[in-house]
Amino acid sequence: MKNVNLRKNKLWILAGFVVTMAFGSCQKFLDVTPPSEIVPEDYFDDESQLAAYTIARYVDILPSHSNWSLGTFGTDAGTDNQVVRTVDTKFVPGQWRVESEKGDWDFTNIYEVNYFLNQVLPKWKEGQILGSQENIDHYIGEAYFLRAHEYFTKLQALGDLPILRKALDDSDNQILVDASKRSPRTEVARFILSDLDSAITLLKDAAPGGMKQRISKNVAYLLKSRVGLFEGTWLKYFKGTAFVPNGEGWPGAAKDYNADFQFSSGSIDGEIDFFLSEAMEAAANVADNVVLVENTGIIESANNENPYFSMFGALNMSSYSEVLLWRQYSESLENHNVPVYMQGDNYAVGLTRSLVESYLMANGLPIYAAGSGYHGDDYIEDVREDRDDRLQLFLKQPGQTNVLVNVGQGTHATVTEPIPRVYIAGGSQGYSSGYTIRKGISYDGLQANNGKGYTGSITFRASEAYLNYMEACYEKNGSLDAKAQSYWTQLRARAKVNTDFNATIAATVMSKEVLDWGAYSAGNLISPTLYNIRRERRSELMAEGLRLMDLKRWRAMDQMINTAYHVEGFKLWGPMKDWYTSGQLVYGASNDKAVVSDPSLGLYLRPLEIRSNTLSYNGLRFALAHYLAPIAVEHFQLTSTDGSINNSVIYQNPGWPTTAGSGAIGY
Repeated sequence: MKNVNLRKNKLWILAGFVVTMAFGSCQKFLDVTPPSEIVPEDYFDDESQLAAYTIARYVDILPSHSNWSLGTFGTDAGTDNQVVRTVDTKFVPGQWRVESEKGDWDFTNIYEVNYFLNQVLPKWKEGQILGSQENIDHYIGEAYFLRAHEYFTKLQALGDLPILRKALDDSDNQILVDASKRSPRTEVARFILSDLDSAITLLKDAAPGGMKQRISKNVAYLLKSRVGLFEGTWLKYFKGTAFVPNGEGWPGAAKDYNADFQFSSGSIDGEIDFFLSEAMEAAANVADNVVLVENTGIIESANNENPYFSMFGALNMSSYSEVLLWRQYSESLENHNVPVYMQGDNYAVGLTRSLVESYLMANGLPIYAAGSGYHGDDYIEDVREDRDDRLQLFLKQPGQTNVLVNVGQGTHATVTEPIPRVYIAGGSQGYSSGYTIRKGISYDGLQANNGKGYTGSITFRASEAYLNYMEACYEKNGSLDAKAQSYWTQLRARAKVNTDFNATIAATVMSKEVLDWGAYSAGNLISPTLYNIRRERRSELMAEGLRLMDLKRWRAMDQMINTAYHVEGFKLWGPMKDWYTSGQLVYGASNDKAVVSDPSLGLYLRPLEIRSNTLSYNGLRFALAHYLAPIAVEHFQLTSTDGSINNSVIYQNPGWPTTAGSGAIGY
């Protein structure tokens, strides 16, 4: 085992004070670090110490903005929603390879939370912790939530996992080997829900401090609905395959400890029903009690005249009903560069044609439907006109104002939106697809000092609960109950879209929705009703980091196993080409100076097909194995009593070898 390495902790700013603590972690095996090297033995005797320890875990476990990136608004890059110029190797079969070490099989964060629970729970039960009992309960609830969140992150990446309830002593190698055994994913998901139930019991409705900068009961309900929906739909769409317990070829069956596994409910169908039911119940607890923020339709305003628009780039997000948890930044202590990139080129993260075209018209019709009134896509202005308000609000257009307050301030302000600078080829500069967002923009010029922005970062938002209930209800029952219909109506009304979703469903032609990966499950087009539920989710949660999670649980990438997909942006080779001067739009598959795709490939810019020497020049493909990540070779060696891969107690994920440097089997 490696010795402890102290890491510099980042800051999560709460209600005007900063907690900074450094904790150690072992990066191998089950990450067991001698606790005496982290925290004094007499720690955890006071409420404030519990509060400090759990808040120190937030930055490593929960998503938020980081410097020199588009923050959470760029997390969907590498899906059919957003694109960067460098292809994700999961879409180039054979290029995503088994690593020799590290990877997703890392339990550092889980160890640190387990250490807290192991130390605190005995003292808590004996009444030995000083402070407010409600607050002590709350901070223990935070720990259960954080462990659940981290386990859910691992579940999405790896599926079956060891269930670790204790911070293990690393003095006995056999104990660690035995603890590494992978439990079937359904049992892991049930463990996560159990942790969230504990969190819900202990957490306060309003977290201490009251600024929504600590986890609350509603946050736990929302995550519970997300986990239930994820696992229920994963099981439904991967049923019978090696990606679910007892499916054909499931690698867990080869291990003695899983050989006689039976589902807790008795069958996989029972599990699907259980998880979807849990998702519905938890989602309703949020959606029934948290109102949506108002959308006035105003885009350019210095005075917060549109709460829905302003919410995503506010300095203080506490007043927005829909924001359940957010991270605060400080001009002097902790910053990021999201405002600079949001005013400018989005850090070269572009929206795709697929996403933009999926938005409905304001009258509720798809753009291709008779009578939709679609104005075409010759110009970005046309694309936005008469569309779902979420597209009108958040899709940038040349000539729009980006700075309305403290004009002239900020070293890197982009006062007026330029034409898309697709001719800039720098890795983090330029407009990769021609389409960029303003979701999260700040109109304050002072926010545009390079690396010194301090707008807030939303971690959990209540509208997801509305969407989770709708989808879980339909997946479970094949129909929408009154509650689900009400939630859908509220979301569409806020987006200023005709609330008659049945008219949308009737006008939907699935063969015309094929650019949207969410139109598929297991390689087949889904029903118009289910598709429009997924469309609503895509439209509402654009650029909020949940797209890949959704695509994986829907099994929505099989269609690319045999057919290449071409990521496209705006219609560069239509009239908009005249925006550019001679020599700016350099193209040519063999031209090393090319900055845009060849017009012979089509009218729409293809940001991943500019030069023929790139891995993505012929389009994106997929391998079934890529729905889960491979486990690095060292972990098989470390979980074997004799150091051999063959005698390891863990098993590789479906379709992956145990040889470092190898791609998925068959590629």
